[in-house]
Amino acid sequence: MKLTTAAQMRELDRQAIEERKISSLELMDRAAEGVAEAVLHLLRPGVRGSRAAVLCGSGNNGGDGIAAARLLFLSGVRVRVFLAGSYEKLTPDALAQTGRLSECGVTLEAFDPEDADQRNWVLGSQVCVDALLGVGLSRPVDPASPIGRAIALLNETPALVVAADVPSGISADTGAVLGCAVRARTTVTFTYPKIGLAVGAGAVYAGEVIVRDIGIPADLASGLICPAQTVEGDFLRQALPPRQPDGHKGTFGKLLIVGGAVGYTGAPYLTALAAERTGCGLVSLGVPEAIWPVEAAKCVGAMPFPLADQKGMLHTDALKKLRKKLAECDVLALGPGLGRSEQVSELVCTLLREAKQPVVLDADGINALEGHIDSLDVRRDRVTVLTPHDGEFARLAPGALDGGDRVEAARTFARDHGCVLVLKGHRTVTATPWGNVLVNTCGCSALSKGGSGDVLTGVIASLLAQGAAPVRAAALGVWLHGRAGELAAKTWTEYGATPEDVAGCLPEAIREILE
Repeated sequence: MKLTTAAQMRELDRQAIEERKISSLELMDRAAEGVAEAVLHLLRPGVRGSRAAVLCGSGNNGGDGIAAARLLFLSGVRVRVFLAGSYEKLTPDALAQTGRLSECGVTLEAFDPEDADQRNWVLGSQVCVDALLGVGLSRPVDPASPIGRAIALLNETPALVVAADVPSGISADTGAVLGCAVRARTTVTFTYPKIGLAVGAGAVYAGEVIVRDIGIPADLASGLICPAQTVEGDFLRQALPPRQPDGHKGTFGKLLIVGGAVGYTGAPYLTALAAERTGCGLVSLGVPEAIWPVEAAKCVGAMPFPLADQKGMLHTDALKKLRKKLAECDVLALGPGLGRSEQVSELVCTLLREAKQPVVLDADGINALEGHIDSLDVRRDRVTVLTPHDGEFARLAPGALDGGDRVEAARTFARDHGCVLVLKGHRTVTATPWGNVLVNTCGCSALSKGGSGDVLTGVIASLLAQGAAPVRAAALGVWLHGRAGELAAKTWTEYGATPEDVAGCLPEAIREILE
């Protein structure tokens, strides 16, 4: 699904109102209907006589809340509406909605954070509506301001909170918390979800996101070009490489994994296991000679072989053997459990410069690039997928994440270095060299364990070896990894599921796409 910026949505609204002559008040009414429906759904079956508090700002987001309050009142909900802003600054549409509310006998009350009666109403309500700030927020909210105090009260109440469009205090473009922000149970967003609802803190603060059609003409909405999108069913079905009925093990790709060190024997094994579980035909595993017996004992389908090492880590003397093996393979997965040393860095950089095959670079393979980014840049005309977490990415691109905009940081790096960047974390971001970004929305804390990244590397490398296009392999791999984590958690819980369990659930995640 498309993810929009605040500016894009403002332009879409402008086109609908000015060019298509759709009443702005009509758009507000439809937005309010969506918010009211979400509240009534949470209140069922005891709607009539329930208590609700609606906290509004002076802008059109506040107007959405005021209009929703009227609809709740007409549905039998006891509702009070508090304005944490200036009455004189109400927008024309918000003022019109205030008049309609007044006709129902409900007053728009000035919010007073020191008023015990108001506070008790909010804290005693079953549902609260956050209509304080909309998508236009661009500077931090002062926690001591009336808006800041209203946000704090919404976060204190045990009531279920429904946010209109975005939780107040969340950047619609980045998902960052600007000063302070509302933690919502449900967010009703309009026309399209905003980027900030899918990434960063916004993905957590928004709760369940409901997308409401408010009457923007279909041709305007469908014509909107959005460089950021979520990974959904149609993409997944198209990205999954087909299985040829008459294929053999060579048909489905030959993958070389280079990794491992003394103390890190699990990483290359997990990468190999995930590659097999995702359908790769032949998996070879080059590891330091010191740990080769361990890998040989662990692996059943994958084929480990020993390489020259020094103090338990790979040595550049391994390059001759690696070059020969790589010439027989379709894809190189480089980095799981390598450890860090000058010899490892030299080996990684040499392989990056020389390999013509697609490379998936992970973990210590990425760390080896610190101070050697030129080894990545020489691969602009070749396929390279990097899978860093935030800490590894910070070493590659110091300061890039300081502003809290993971989407833009990933997009900029991928474009500048001609690679596909998979920036791992909650809501992993896959960025392309052409400026497009795919956001993954599945996964759970079962994946927050050492070894999970090694599984992801194996999945992406396997898909590449089977012929998937680089961006599709990366984004599909992230989704499969996330969904497998969810499936593993169903059996072993988010506490008990291991990376090996996640790898074992990959076939079931694939089955969901096929079916």
